Amino acid sequence: MEKRRIAILGSTGSIGRQALDVIRQHRDLFEVEILTANNSTDLLISQAIEFDANAVVICNEEKYREVKEALDPHDIKVFAGMQSVCDLVTGDNIDIVLTSMVGFSGLSSTVAAVKAGKTIALANKETLVAAGRIVMDLAARHSSHILPVDSEHSAIFQCLMGSAGAPVEKIHLTASGGPFRTWTREQIAKATRAEALNHPNWSMGSKITIDSATMMNKGLEIIEARWLFGTPGDKIQVVIHPESIIHSMIEYADGSVIAQMGHPDMREAIQFAFSYPYRLTLDNRKLNFAELGSLSFFAPDAEKFPALKLAYESLEKGGNMACIMNAANEAAVAAFLKERIGFYDITRVVQECMAGADFVADPDLDTIFRTNEAAFAKANELIDRIAGGKSL
Repeated sequence: MEKRRIAILGSTGSIGRQALDVIRQHRDLFEVEILTANNSTDLLISQAIEFDANAVVICNEEKYREVKEALDPHDIKVFAGMQSVCDLVTGDNIDIVLTSMVGFSGLSSTVAAVKAGKTIALANKETLVAAGRIVMDLAARHSSHILPVDSEHSAIFQCLMGSAGAPVEKIHLTASGGPFRTWTREQIAKATRAEALNHPNWSMGSKITIDSATMMNKGLEIIEARWLFGTPGDKIQVVIHPESIIHSMIEYADGSVIAQMGHPDMREAIQFAFSYPYRLTLDNRKLNFAELGSLSFFAPDAEKFPALKLAYESLEKGGNMACIMNAANEAAVAAFLKERIGFYDITRVVQECMAGADFVADPDLDTIFRTNEAAFAKANELIDRIAGGKSL
């Protein structure tokens, strides 16, 4: 395996930090070329120095001078702003682009890398939620390979590797159930920010953790799976698996089911995307089946977690509806994290935006960006009403 040169978009976030740990274990095989962050200057600077990055981008342009002055003595190039990210990922010195920026903000840089024919290690699920058809068409046109980094989609990808091209009967997308799996709807309605951020299995950023609590994260993953694997939504089934040992399963026409298993550790999926099709050693906890005891599975409760239904509805509607859903969810989660709205207000805002937004059946990329802006603004209007004590 030849050395692979990597750009990590969102290096100071949870996925970015774990990706750097993978690289730390295999410095002979992976080389850091580009690191980007939005605001976390201290961590970005220390990462750039440790890994001798060729260049860094601080997306918050107000913090450019701080990063520039710190990295000048180390001959590390410093740039600012999202356009710089889009420009740098197209360079000849990049083999793999890890897209781990949070939310819709990751779309433009992913599109730039795809158009340049780069291999994409995709951790930003919102890219395919908002513009799945467009991005996958671009990838095919520009010979860009998109490798999943989400643990569930990496599991599906790995299961499909052993299928010899057999058609998939069903994808079983596993979900931990989040922190509120055993709570009543009445208890969930009163959930606090701290309770929603207390995920039982995974260590993730705050936005993804809240999405896991509402199960919108699983809804986004349904849509992502539809585009990554070309599987219709009615063949993607969510199953609650509290232990998070089986990361997902593929069922074939003869009833055979292939599962991918491992302890909850995102580094496994990150490393496989970096090293594909090779498997490398990893300093992680290995499964001991005798210690596991039993694994459990349950159907999700649609009444307690209405976000799943909204995701299926957006997929069935098509067009720009999933983009509308995603934008409204981003705004609502941000408001919940600021404690401006309640837990179930998140899905209320999303549902209202989906019902009232301008639908476009066959959007282009410009339409997607306009849709995101409009839906985000509409969601914030609804949030202001809720925060002001008014009914929707």
